[in-house]
Amino acid sequence: MGIAMPDPEDLSGADDFSDSAASEAKMPAEFGVWMAVFVVVASMVGTGVLSTSGYTMALVGSNQLMLALWVLGGVIAICGALTLAELSAALPKTGGDYVFLFEAYGPLAAFLSGWVSFLMGFSGPSATAAYGSAKYMLAPLRLTGQDAMLAERGLATVAILIFAAIHVSGRRRTSLVQGWITGLKVAVLLVLIVGGLAVGWPNTANLADAKPIDAGLAKTMLFSMVFIYYAYTGWNGASYLAGEIREPQKVLPRAILIGTAIVTVLYLAVNVVYALALSAADVQAIVADPANTQGLDAVAPIAEIATRRLFGEKWSNPLSVAVGLMMLSSLSVYMLLGPRVIFAMAKAGQFPSMAARLTQRTQTPAVATLFQIAATLVLLWTGTFESLFVYASVGLSLFSLLAMSAIFVLRVKRPDLPRPFRTPGYPVTPAIYLGLTGTLLVAAFISSPVVSTISLVSMLVGIPVYYLAPRPARAA
Repeated sequence: MGIAMPDPEDLSGADDFSDSAASEAKMPAEFGVWMAVFVVVASMVGTGVLSTSGYTMALVGSNQLMLALWVLGGVIAICGALTLAELSAALPKTGGDYVFLFEAYGPLAAFLSGWVSFLMGFSGPSATAAYGSAKYMLAPLRLTGQDAMLAERGLATVAILIFAAIHVSGRRRTSLVQGWITGLKVAVLLVLIVGGLAVGWPNTANLADAKPIDAGLAKTMLFSMVFIYYAYTGWNGASYLAGEIREPQKVLPRAILIGTAIVTVLYLAVNVVYALALSAADVQAIVADPANTQGLDAVAPIAEIATRRLFGEKWSNPLSVAVGLMMLSSLSVYMLLGPRVIFAMAKAGQFPSMAARLTQRTQTPAVATLFQIAATLVLLWTGTFESLFVYASVGLSLFSLLAMSAIFVLRVKRPDLPRPFRTPGYPVTPAIYLGLTGTLLVAAFISSPVVSTISLVSMLVGIPVYYLAPRPARAA
């Protein structure tokens, strides 16, 4: 039996259903502007910039080109954020891209967006954030082989369970923990940036290593952008909490743009520090070392490698642990937002109805959180660090393309929508985002066809799930 088309009004994310029959559950609007900014910053800054820069330096072989790619990534993110700001202000409902796609393209596109968010948008990033955090926190122990893998995945599992429990326990605790841990994240990054620039400044020659770009290098650069794109994803994080934010039409655009601007500046500064600490040849030598059995993953903890080169063992070990702790901010926000998408899908009858139930005391989506935990742990224990990045990036790129294209559709289809924020430079700004993101998606399939195909198949599996899964009974 197919799933009937839900009414658009059902997608207020948390506005229309009861706990017992998924028809009255409503999460209260208790978050303010700074919580929204914290969510944007925490969603963006984390595993990506603290891991994928090592991949890019090794693949491209030039710090100068690496930095140019991060600038391009910032341009893509800002164009996407400006587009999202209009959509979020016009449709301030919990569920993020799911809501925009439902309004623009209907229930199947919305369902697939939620399906992709469930598997790749939050479960994948949750797994990489937890995995990356464990790598950094355990780096001082210098574990190798099977011992390292089991210890890292074990510690990552514990972190996932802890943050899931915190977010189910109530919004006041969530706001407190997210605020403090995001503050720790920014503080650690500032220490890394200021200390790194001060110590590494004599190594500015590492920044002057441009090389001619031929067809092969251009292809490699495009594939490297897949990792950078992943690092910049998250500027849409606050939109998933829209129904729980006070005055969302006013707060969301401001939070999205402030958060994206902060992160872009931080990213460029952090990557300059990496370049001052290590030449591209240094990073390539680590990967090419005959003793290396991890491939590109050997340079995944690039921040720890760079701080060890700049400050020595005495300071690199505690800083590595601090970096691992700050990465928990990203894990925290993914475990907060992911269940909101599952909740919105369950509200519309596109996910088991039990996922639309809220806890009686704290009014949080505990059942949806259990689904998120299960998917995250499966990915954590079955994928390599690098493959998780590519797997998630392909799905995120494809549906981000579709979601941001909704701005064109809704300008025509829903001209009546209130638009307190309009995207500057429309239609050029969203067109730039869509064009560059589409190019990166093609590059991913060319350079990493196996993982990209697995990602695509995971998305397509959602189509029969949509048509075959029974729709829960609705309350009269």
